[in-house]
Amino acid sequence: MHSPRKAPTGILGFPVAPFDENGKLDEKALEVNIRYLIEEGLEAIFIACGSGEFQSLSKEEYEIMLDVAIQEAGGKVPVYTGVGGNIQDALSYARLSEDKKADGFLVLPPYLAEGEQEGLYDYLYQVISETSLNAIVYQRNNAILQPSTLEKLLDLEQLVGLKDGVGNMELNICLTNRIGKRLSWLNGMPMAEVTMPAYIPLGFDSYSSAISNYIPHISRQFYDALLQGKNEIVHEIYKDIILPINEIRKQRKGYAVSLIKAGMELSGLPVQNKVRAPFTPVELEHYKQLESILQRAKEKYPKKQKIVRG
Repeated sequence: MHSPRKAPTGILGFPVAPFDENGKLDEKALEVNIRYLIEEGLEAIFIACGSGEFQSLSKEEYEIMLDVAIQEAGGKVPVYTGVGGNIQDALSYARLSEDKKADGFLVLPPYLAEGEQEGLYDYLYQVISETSLNAIVYQRNNAILQPSTLEKLLDLEQLVGLKDGVGNMELNICLTNRIGKRLSWLNGMPMAEVTMPAYIPLGFDSYSSAISNYIPHISRQFYDALLQGKNEIVHEIYKDIILPINEIRKQRKGYAVSLIKAGMELSGLPVQNKVRAPFTPVELEHYKQLESILQRAKEKYPKKQKIVRG
C-alpha cells in the first residue's frame, strides 16, 4: 500500500462513461476526458462512479474504464473507483480495484435494499476490509449513517473519508464534530458548487465538480474565490453560470449525468449527448439553454492561456 491514508482534497474529477453511436463504451473519448481533467489540475480521478453511470456498466466495461483511468493518470493523481451494488458485486469490484492498483474506492449505496444501521455497518465493514485500499463512504439514498455507526467503522484504517450527498447539515455538524480530522470530508451534493459555502466551515475541504468535465477553469475560479473570501467573484459566477446550470439540471431526473455529457459535447470534447436507460439525453430546449450559458462563460470568464516554459 503506497497511497497515504488520506482522501484527496480540492476539486475532484468524475469522468463520464462516453458511448458511441452504437451505445458502446468509447475508450478514446474516455482517454480524452481523463487527460483533460488531469491537465486542468483536478486533484484526483474517480472512475466508474455516479457520473460514470456505474449502474449501467458491464463488468468488462468497468474493467476497461479502470485500465484507462490508471493508464492516463500515470501516478500523477490518485485514482479512486466506484464500488457498490449488491454485496457480492461490491466485494468483487473492490478486489478488482486492488488488482488494478487503484489508490482507493468510493463505496456507493447497496442495491435497492433498505437496511438498518447494523446492516449498513456490516455491508461497509465487509467491503472496506476486503482490501488494503483507501475507502471513502458515500452518504446518500439508502445508505445514510448515523454518528455511532460511522464511529464503529473507524477501527478500519482503510476508511479515510466520507462523501456527503444528502445535505442534512444537522447530521453533518454532528458527524464532523464527533469524528473530526480522523476522516476527510467531501461534498458530493449535486452541483456541489451550490452548497460548498455551507460545507467549508464544517471542515469539508474537497468536492466533486460536475461542471469540471467541461468548464474546469470555472470550477477553479469559483473555488479559489470562495477560499480567499472574494465574495463578489463568487456571487458573479453563481449568477452567470452555476445557478443557471443548476436550474436546468433540476428540470429532469437523470440530468445530473446527461447534462455533463451535453456540456462536454458543447465544449468540443469527443463525448456525445448519449446516456443509458433509465437516463435520457438532454432535451433540445435545455441543450440550447446550456449552450447560451457556456457562451456567456466563455466571453465573461475566458480561460487563461497556460505559460509554456522552454
